[in-house]
Amino acid sequence: MSWAARRRFIILLIVGAVFVAFLTTVGIATFYKAPSCSDGKQNQNETGVDCGGACQYLCIEQQYPPTVLFTKAIKNGEGRVDVIAKVENKNADAAAKNVRYKITLYGSDQSLIQEMTGILDLPPSASVPVFVPNIPSGKQTIVNAFLDINQSSLQWFSMSSNTSIVPTVSNVKQIGTTSAPRIEAILTNTSVSTLTNVKAIVLVRNDKGDVIATSSTIIPTIPAQGRATATFTWNSEFPEVPASIEVVPIVPLL
Repeated sequence: MSWAARRRFIILLIVGAVFVAFLTTVGIATFYKAPSCSDGKQNQNETGVDCGGACQYLCIEQQYPPTVLFTKAIKNGEGRVDVIAKVENKNADAAAKNVRYKITLYGSDQSLIQEMTGILDLPPSASVPVFVPNIPSGKQTIVNAFLDINQSSLQWFSMSSNTSIVPTVSNVKQIGTTSAPRIEAILTNTSVSTLTNVKAIVLVRNDKGDVIATSSTIIPTIPAQGRATATFTWNSEFPEVPASIEVVPIVPLL
């Protein structure tokens, strides 16, 4: 082979190598996808598919599922009911935001009367009340009420304590009259930030621990390191003598 032929051969080899390297680079850029928390695969250091390890969300299988402690429908005038429920998060180091739920109401013949949906947050190691007022029930009597958690909406993330500013509750007292009872409580904001539009739910129980009345209110403003009064009212007397009163502020998770 002449020197000129060898030179052409070397040039072709170089050109070919550059072309192959170019095709390899384009192929990698086109077809290779770096491991992520949304690729449907267990990679990186994940402990499950797209969960645990480097991913924001924890694996559902490694957490306790939410527990619905009770669901109860309470008559509120003609053709309307209020529904109160409580959902417990037993996980001490995990929380979930925007968890979807469905409330289902049944009549005496197990006929479906009403369905309602909503969302709630589950702080770690907390029991969260769910209050839905003024649900139309028609002329039928509500016999059974159920709250079901949409498991597909659960996305647990690490949280050892609720980082939201939750006011403390004190001086809970029943006032008003027998026919128009009234409950007041003091909510104290210990932070240096003003709280606005704080929702609070009250659960009134009899001596057996059953909820006999419930309501909610919105406190427009609780000043920094200040206090505000939460007031709950009813237009009819309680069906039984109250034995205990629980007031729970509801603050969304950060």
